[in-house]
Amino acid sequence: MDYMAQLDRCLNNLHEEGRYRTFIDIERQNGNFPHAMWRRPDGSEQPVTVWCGNDYLGMGQNPAVLSAMHEAIEATGAGSGGTRNISGTTVYHKRLEAELADLHGKEAALLFTSAYIANDATLSTLPKLFPGLIIYSDELNHASMIEGVRRNGGAKRIFRHNDVAHLRELLAADDPSAPRLIAFESVYSMDGDFGPIEAICDLADEFGALTYIDEVHAVGMYGPRGAGVSERDRLAHRIDIINGTLAKAYGVMGGYIAASAKMCDAIRSYAPGFIFTTSLAPSIAAGAAASVAYLKTSQGQALRDRHQEQAKALKLRLKGLGLPIIDHGSHIVPVIVGDPVHTKQLSDMLLEQFGIYVQPINFPTVPRGTERLRFTPSPVHGPNEIDSLIRAMDELWAHCALNRAELSA
Repeated sequence: MDYMAQLDRCLNNLHEEGRYRTFIDIERQNGNFPHAMWRRPDGSEQPVTVWCGNDYLGMGQNPAVLSAMHEAIEATGAGSGGTRNISGTTVYHKRLEAELADLHGKEAALLFTSAYIANDATLSTLPKLFPGLIIYSDELNHASMIEGVRRNGGAKRIFRHNDVAHLRELLAADDPSAPRLIAFESVYSMDGDFGPIEAICDLADEFGALTYIDEVHAVGMYGPRGAGVSERDRLAHRIDIINGTLAKAYGVMGGYIAASAKMCDAIRSYAPGFIFTTSLAPSIAAGAAASVAYLKTSQGQALRDRHQEQAKALKLRLKGLGLPIIDHGSHIVPVIVGDPVHTKQLSDMLLEQFGIYVQPINFPTVPRGTERLRFTPSPVHGPNEIDSLIRAMDELWAHCALNRAELSA
């Protein structure tokens, strides 16, 4: 095989379909987020406003978080020095796991290097612990959950998105003596819709199934202490395993599960994705613990309230332009374009002409024909930033080479 030619074919396919992903070089500015500096390909720089970041609450520049990280670096140095079972467990890791267990009202928590790894490692390990396990997975679950379910070697059933009736049919059709687990999300990040947590918990009780929820786009942002939608709806006690991230609302890095002490101990003991991975740097663990603790307080609630206000304001303004947005009441603000080439054109024009950075979202992240720009407002996106975005979207949607009707089709 001509390996280089084959690589060319694969990459050319993405270019031809308009799905080739371009990473722009930006430098975040501490204390000035959402503003950043874009380094153009020619080496020149241009100020930009970031509208697609996952640092939802601006905690990546919170003084309490930065102070905790600086202190940990001074105390311990840079890296952790090993895996968790070989010199890589520090007081900072244990403190963070205690904060997370307390956050979710669980006996224990287990820290991973990312929420992707936490999902993949946990879901692929559970059939080792429960032989014959059947996993019922929402069809729009994140790629990390899909990969974990795919790799585990056990039985799986895919139910239509948020379709509780279909889930019931699948549960009823299987051997009632088989161990079962229902895996779903609280907030689905591409459309911003919510999972039917209570209805799924009711089915889990009826059919004797475990529940596994991904709260990645909700932790820090919903509930009186930021424990997610399951806390907001007073349902966390009915969830067996909660997955979350430290890299979005908490503004740092890492992922975790929170569950019973025995469940976390079993995953810790059997999951290769945990056992054989160098642990997070102590400074990262320290910063994440400070962020989790901060967002449990009234100051955290003030940020959550402001965040929801900004999301509502942006959606109202975009609707006022007649743009095709999806609004399920969450903080996710998708504007549907429906074509990968057009989406990329809009993204490029927003960046180059208006200094607004929003990354195009294309297949396979979303289904073909639903390509979009996904805006993520935050408490630090003020009225001036929203005004600039609305003016730019209005001008481009109405006057770019593609007419408005075509874009909305």
